[in-house]
Order: sequence, then C-alpha cells, then structure tokens
Amino acid sequence: MEISQNVVEYYDELYPVTNDQKSFYADEMSAFPKPHRLLRVGCGTGSFEHMLAKEGADVTGLETSHELIESANRKRRTQLMSLRFFQMNTLEMARFLGKGFYHIISILDGRIILIHDETLIKKFFFDCKQLLAEKGRLIIGLPNFIKFSSVPMAKLPDRQSIRCSLYTQVWADPNDKRTIQLDLETSNGKVSTVMRDVPVFALTVPKIQELAEGTGFTHCDFYGGFDRQPFTEQSDYVIAVIS
Repeated sequence: MEISQNVVEYYDELYPVTNDQKSFYADEMSAFPKPHRLLRVGCGTGSFEHMLAKEGADVTGLETSHELIESANRKRRTQLMSLRFFQMNTLEMARFLGKGFYHIISILDGRIILIHDETLIKKFFFDCKQLLAEKGRLIIGLPNFIKFSSVPMAKLPDRQSIRCSLYTQVWADPNDKRTIQLDLETSNGKVSTVMRDVPVFALTVPKIQELAEGTGFTHCDFYGGFDRQPFTEQSDYVIAVIS
C-alpha cells in the first residue's frame, strides 16, 4: 500500500487491536496445535502481531509500506520472539514463504480491495491455499460493499481517535471502475491526503464465495464483525473465515 508518511504516527490509534479481535483469534487458533503459525498480509505497524508473538505464536507480517515496516520493527523489544516482518506484496508471497506452513492467514482492514484486479485477487486466494497447512483458515476483513455501493461515490465508515479522523471515499466511474481516497484530519483541523485515485476492487460476499470455491476452499463463514454477529446486507463490515 502506498501510504503517506503523515498517517504512520496515528496508525495504531486508527486501527486498534480490540478485545473482540483478540477473542476472535483466540477462538480460531484453538483449532490448531501450538505453536500457532500466523501470516498477516498488510500488517501495518504490527501491533497485533507483536501481541500474538508475545503469547507464543509464530508470526509473520507482510507490508508494502517501508514506513509501516520500520514502525513494526521498532516495536520489537526482544529477538527471542518468533516474529518477523517483510516488505513484500501479495505477488511475491508464494515464491518466498513456506507452502503448507500457516494455520491462519489474515488480510484485514479492507487491505484486500487494494489488490485491485480480479485476476490478481484470484491468484491471492490460490496462493493462500498453497501456503496454508491442512485445515488452515484464511480470514478477510473488509467493508461491506453490498451496503456501500452508491454511485458515483460511497462514503465508508470513518475511523477516529482523540487526535485525528480518517475519512474514506470509494468512487465509481460509468464502467464501474473504482478508486479510493483517504484523507486524514488532525485535531488542529489540518487535512492531508493519505491516498487518492488508487484503484480498488469492491469485493462482496458472493464474490468471496465464488473465489474461495474456485481456488480449492470448501467452506466460508461470514460475520458482521469480530464479535461474531451474523452478517447481513446492512452490516458495515464483513469478516470472512474461509477454510
């Protein structure tokens, strides 16, 4: 993800690790023997990955942003944890990572829509299937584009902290080609652009099911959030667990 330097300072505030997320992953990991082996695609500043590693998991984080990877590595307090971060995109992961190794692969916070080409998203699903251990799970978190499908512009839910707000808009042209714009407003009223005119693919629940079935997965569960509320067309978010 090409990301402006000005959002790195606020990243952990805007994308916090919630108690619901911790409980959700604890439940998912309980299906596998320890040490749990996790891969996070689009790990940001790596806060969740550090927490999992401190609890004994073997964790790998991938991120395309050099600034975010640097922030993730600065959090490391000891070299004894099974934790590593790589600056790597989704096209490279199947080439460099171990096949059949991971219990859980995650791509959260809508990062999957930045794989803006449907063929490349299909490749991502296929590569995840190759990287997962037997009965491994792919977890995807993204906005519900069944609800947020307005043309020409859909406004996604804001992310806010005491110090700033992050505003997200997805624009669609007459050919249904979509781009995303993110703007950061700090508490002093200054507004700066994080992303603008970046192509995205508005992935929906039916398309996730289609891609999962077409790449060898056999089961999909969908929730409206990490609290495991049932997914509906009016849910703001989708959490998909694919196995």
